[in-house]
Amino acid sequence: MDDRGSDTINSEIPSNLILQKVSPKVWLPALTVMWGIVTMCLGFVTNYTGFMVVRAVLGLTEGGLLPGIVLYLSEMYTRTEMALRLGIFYTAASLSGAFGGLLARGLTSIGKVGGQENWSWIFIIEGLITIVVGTISYFLLPNGVDSASFLTHEQRQFARARLHLDMPSRLAHDGGEHKQEAFRWSEVMRGLFDLSTWLSASAYFGIVAGLYSFGLFLPTIIVELGYTANEAQLWSVIPYAVASVVTVIISIVSDRLKLRGIIVLFVLIPAICGYAVIANISAQHPKVKYGMTFLMATGMYASIPCILVWNSNNCAGHYKRATTTALQLCIANCGGFVATFIYPNIDKPQFHKGHTVVLSLLVSAWFLVLFNVLYCAKKNRGKANGKYDRYIGFADDRDPEFKMIL
Repeated sequence: MDDRGSDTINSEIPSNLILQKVSPKVWLPALTVMWGIVTMCLGFVTNYTGFMVVRAVLGLTEGGLLPGIVLYLSEMYTRTEMALRLGIFYTAASLSGAFGGLLARGLTSIGKVGGQENWSWIFIIEGLITIVVGTISYFLLPNGVDSASFLTHEQRQFARARLHLDMPSRLAHDGGEHKQEAFRWSEVMRGLFDLSTWLSASAYFGIVAGLYSFGLFLPTIIVELGYTANEAQLWSVIPYAVASVVTVIISIVSDRLKLRGIIVLFVLIPAICGYAVIANISAQHPKVKYGMTFLMATGMYASIPCILVWNSNNCAGHYKRATTTALQLCIANCGGFVATFIYPNIDKPQFHKGHTVVLSLLVSAWFLVLFNVLYCAKKNRGKANGKYDRYIGFADDRDPEFKMIL
């Protein structure tokens, strides 16, 4: 998971709103390259003031990337194909948690070359890698199915038809490709005041707080088993690796069943159980603690693609979807603050207070997901009963043809 906090919350919505105007092929690689450049700058910071300035700029560059990618993928795949795609994407996040520490430890071994401190090479090298990846993506990333050079003409036609059939009120148009939507502030306001988005975003907030905290205390648990700091890095890979596999499997199941929130209700239970045990177990049971980390990692990571794609699935109209996708991540990323302040070093190794807070947040997230499932089901009943007939032909999520995914 990317290390983001409050300094990203002002960039996500504007970034998503201009994505279509600038084009994904330009905007997403540009954000990636800028992210890499600013990350490299962190390696040359020499004082606290400089660090704060560079970190604020870093937040502006990275804040728009994840919501932009979610929005971009939603324009490339149908609603029932998104979970697997985001599951594969988010697997990279859990694997980065697994191997990031090992890479960082290797980079610090470069030593004080060129007058740079050992730690600075982590930012310099990883920033450079990010720049290279962003540059390459400009040449590989299509703006949409129409410009995908790796598809034949027939495949592009088929892809367009599939996306068109996934839109509401398709018969209200001319039966061809749907026209590009014009920007309207009313669509932005619809996104900002969408109850379903606030429910899913608040639930995501609790899960993100758990994900941030997980990386903070996992090495402490492994050290309790008697391993050295270097060995702890290796043993920390295993829970993340298992979580990656489970995330992809859950994403496939979610797409096949065409369910999002209902899947999350089941997937979150192992994470809740893991935190419930670890928050109340004594220091004499480090092996049990380590076993619980598998439940916690798989439960939290596997729920992320479903909850991310759920919001996107239930919004139609480009600019409303752009707003809600960004807003959801805007709210959720604040969960990093919670993890930072509830795991002070003085609470080691039990971290009873921190685990209890995260447990409470995950239980709250479970109920928020349940409320959102019930709310979406209520809207579907209203559409079936004619309550939304005045929106026929609107070609957005208010249209009776557009059924909310539960």
